[in-house]
Order: sequence, then C-alpha cells, then structure tokens
Amino acid sequence: MGVTMIAELAAIVVLAVLLVVALLVLRRIRLLRRGGVDVALRGARDTEDLRGWHSGLGRYRGNEFRWYRISGLSSGPNVVLDRTRLEITDRRAPIDGEMHPAGSTVLTCRNGADVWELAISADALTGFSSWLESTPPGRSTGYRQAS
Repeated sequence: MGVTMIAELAAIVVLAVLLVVALLVLRRIRLLRRGGVDVALRGARDTEDLRGWHSGLGRYRGNEFRWYRISGLSSGPNVVLDRTRLEITDRRAPIDGEMHPAGSTVLTCRNGADVWELAISADALTGFSSWLESTPPGRSTGYRQAS
C-alpha cells in the first residue's frame, strides 16, 4: 500500500465520521425544536460581563421548565426550573452587546438557591408567565414576582 492510498483511506474515514456527527447534531436539533421555545440562559454570577449567554430551547413538563443547551450532546435538560420554587426577581431590556433572541426581555429568576437570567422573546414570555401562574386546583403556584 502506498502513502497516497493510506491518505485517501484516512480521508474517507474522517469524512464518514464527520457525516455521522453532523447527522446526530441535526437529529438533536430537530428533536429539541418540537414544542420548544428559544431561550438564552446564563448564570447570574456571569452578569458582570456581557458574555456567558448560552442559546437553548425550553420545554414545559408539569411543574418543570426544562432548558436544553443547543450545542450540547446530552440527552437530558441542562437546567430545570421548578415552578413551585421559581421567583422572578427582576425584568429588564437587554444591554447592547448581550447575546439574546431579537426583541427579548431578560428575566432574573431565583429557583431555590440558584439564580439564572433568561432572555426570552415577547411571545415566549407570555407563555412562560401563563405557565408560571397556572396550577392544578388545590395547589399553590409558588408564583412570586418582584414588582
């Protein structure tokens, strides 16, 4: 076997691996997009800096808002916000230079000991607020919002 043939074989293997990875990424994005809302998220400790935002998709499941990072390969949610413990402590317009969906509002949310910032579009914010305020009869919503 010549050097050229080995190089061609290596190139074919690399291309095959890249194709498989691309197909897996596309499949993940397609699965996440079903029923999800675009939400950028960052930990509140990152607020000194305009960076730290991560693009993702949020899904509602009972009392949980599950956030999945777009670029991750994990099959489970990266962050889970529990409606019964969630409190919106601040609401603001995005600062120039922050990464966020167009026309979004930035919410600072406390979920137990964790504090997160969510950049969410107006339509998704309406759905998020409705989900946060709603609850089955006889249960406390846990909904609290700072004025």
